[in-house]
Amino acid sequence: MPDLVDLYSLKSQTALVTGPTRGIGLAIAKLFAEAGAGLVLADIDAPACDALAAELGGTSIPTDVSDDGALRSLAAECRSIDVLVCNAGIAGPAGPMHTASEAELATLYATNLHHPVTLTGLLAPQMAERGSGAIVLLSSIAGLRGNAAIGHYGITKAGLSQLARNLAVEWGPSGVRANCVAPGLVATEWADAIIGNPVAHGKRLAQTPLRRVAKPCEIASVALFLASEASSFITGQTIVADGGTLISDGN
Repeated sequence: MPDLVDLYSLKSQTALVTGPTRGIGLAIAKLFAEAGAGLVLADIDAPACDALAAELGGTSIPTDVSDDGALRSLAAECRSIDVLVCNAGIAGPAGPMHTASEAELATLYATNLHHPVTLTGLLAPQMAERGSGAIVLLSSIAGLRGNAAIGHYGITKAGLSQLARNLAVEWGPSGVRANCVAPGLVATEWADAIIGNPVAHGKRLAQTPLRRVAKPCEIASVALFLASEASSFITGQTIVADGGTLISDGN
């Protein structure tokens, strides 16, 4: 029986994390560093990415993940990646889906969906050659139910769950696992519009059995579970971490 601490250890492993300079991505980067991982950090905010890499003893490769060429350059610089966390994402335009501009949609889909599809396509074969690897995709409960405000965002996140399933089937025989984390409302800058609005905040809490908002570290701990040997027989799954929002009837 493996030691409990060893199950969650990432020692001797290298993890690439996209979008690590704030919110959930920052919590993941810090927790993975505590778990012993060597970090490669890729963020569009170059100064913040450099500073975080210096703080955590990792490597900074500032990258705009919405740019296909930049993604391919990132993958070319990354060798022997054991864990890939595709966390970078944006909310995109709010409002009815038909009102979004082509430019807005291009950036949203490139950032949220094309970036994970491309990076996994470039790095999963390398993992397979070594016979092991873990891919963690940051989805959302918006991808598991309808949303009148950010419908296109939800579509991109739904796509990640299918991506995880396809990757699991394609690369499982070579020892590579792929899973999603689907958070509910998390206390990050992204959620300020809800958390800072007493009416919206109260409505959301009333729909959530745990009656609170998640902390970024609570989502990071799920990502660590999926990246580590603790989840060695789990692949192709979407783990919902939402305080029960999806299963509640709002009472």
